Amino acid sequence: MTIELSMLAPHVPSICHEKDIPEFQQDMVSAMKEVAKEIEAIKPDVLVLVSCHWPSTFFHYVDCTPVHKGILTAFEAPDLVKDVPYHWPGDEELANQLVKAGEEAGLQVQGVNDPYYLWDYGSVVPLRYLVPNEDIPVINLSVTLAASLEETNKWGQVIAKVLRESEKKIVFVSSGALSHNLVRGRHNKPTVTEHAMDKQFVEYIMNKDYQAAYEMLPQYARFAKVESGGRHLAMLFSMIEDGWEPTYLADGQSSGSWNAMVTFGNKKSVEIEAKADREYVK
Repeated sequence: MTIELSMLAPHVPSICHEKDIPEFQQDMVSAMKEVAKEIEAIKPDVLVLVSCHWPSTFFHYVDCTPVHKGILTAFEAPDLVKDVPYHWPGDEELANQLVKAGEEAGLQVQGVNDPYYLWDYGSVVPLRYLVPNEDIPVINLSVTLAASLEETNKWGQVIAKVLRESEKKIVFVSSGALSHNLVRGRHNKPTVTEHAMDKQFVEYIMNKDYQAAYEMLPQYARFAKVESGGRHLAMLFSMIEDGWEPTYLADGQSSGSWNAMVTFGNKKSVEIEAKADREYVK
């Protein structure tokens, strides 16, 4: 088997509870619900997710816990993400394989197997829409602040090799934003300059020029404050197979950040209704 589908997914806190979603973020949720149908059709054995809201300092962590269960109130936004129960299975065996492969590659990787470890909202929020039945095993990965983009990309390549050699069907989710220079007010968009970089980055992706997009990341991250310094994107690029098609499904602002739902797969993901002349980035 192999990696069946990869994606960049938003996790903005104001979409956690569906009744509270502002209009300008509705498209992102609708797109995730459509992608959930594709995931259901794939019937993956496991979903691997890297979350920008699991920022580890020195080690690349892999959540090897066999059962993920808890109630999340996010310390960053307890008014928006509160009293959220979650209960997904894990995949201890595959997670341990990732840890071992990382260690053998000379990387600082550690496994976490702790039923009391509480998930972050970068994991819980997108999974509420992508796997609403909580029936697909999940392996969580941290973004490591001491690791460079180059090291993070190498770790992504190690992960991708393990996943491709596995006998399981796998979906990979990169949970995070593009430009992320936060300001008060969820309705606020990035600045013109920041958004111009978003558009260029997305253009590279949609043209399948992933090398140019990767080479753009250091300056893009510095000037537009890309979430987690772009580490979640550096990992995502390792998961994209030759010949895959990128599909840009939706986007939206959140407090000065720009968030997009983009999938990469063998066939185009089911697209939400859009105008024929829609640009990739508004």
